[in-house]
Amino acid sequence: MEILDKVIVVTGAASGIGKALAVRFRAEGAKQIVSVDLDEAGAQATAEEVGGIAMRADVGEEADVASVIERTEADVGPIDLFCSNAGVALGADLEAPNGEWRTSWHVNVMSHVYAARHVVPRMIARGGGYFLITASAAGLLNQIGLAAYGVTKHAAVGFGEWLAITHGHEGIGVSLLCPQAVRTAMTANASPATAAAAGDGMMEPEVLTDFVVVGLREERFLILPHPEVLEYMRRKTDDYDRWIGGMNRLMQRLTRVEQGR
Repeated sequence: MEILDKVIVVTGAASGIGKALAVRFRAEGAKQIVSVDLDEAGAQATAEEVGGIAMRADVGEEADVASVIERTEADVGPIDLFCSNAGVALGADLEAPNGEWRTSWHVNVMSHVYAARHVVPRMIARGGGYFLITASAAGLLNQIGLAAYGVTKHAAVGFGEWLAITHGHEGIGVSLLCPQAVRTAMTANASPATAAAAGDGMMEPEVLTDFVVVGLREERFLILPHPEVLEYMRRKTDDYDRWIGGMNRLMQRLTRVEQGR
């Protein structure tokens, strides 16, 4: 998947990873970039920076996602790459409100389902296309300090797997972007969740885009900007009980640090 001359939609494009992807895609010669975000002003600012188009949408609402796809295909052109990037970090523990779980489910999981439901059939009809999901290393390794986030990111990974298994032979490429901590508004805190994710360092979003461009070019299913994640996955599957025990000890240590502040 080369970026040159492609029509690309990026959700969560007002800031963070989404904005960095839009900027990098422009530098790689994308034909047109549609920046989508609930933050309309932020999406517009990104669009102006990359010479693209802004659209406001709540990706947790199917009608909004369907509208973005319909408007893009009608007014811009066939979508070559859909970057389902928007996400929320909510639901710390068992006491988290049900509303945080619902929002996490709709934004972190159903947004991908909605997008695929409305764009993948179009892609198949014209011979193929590409779908990128920002799933996070939390979708592979879980997330200390954020129950709803870890659970829904696991579901996002599962959906990406299903999508690739079901439609790969029909020309649909699928990649899952699974970084650890990236310097965004989501990680601008000192919580145990951020401390756990940043154990191997905090990556700048502009650096992350290097891995995305290469991963898309090589059509890798897992794009792992932090190479340590692959080793952690191997340890997890090699001895699940030992891995759970180690994660529990890490959680206890990080909790003690937070309580000692």
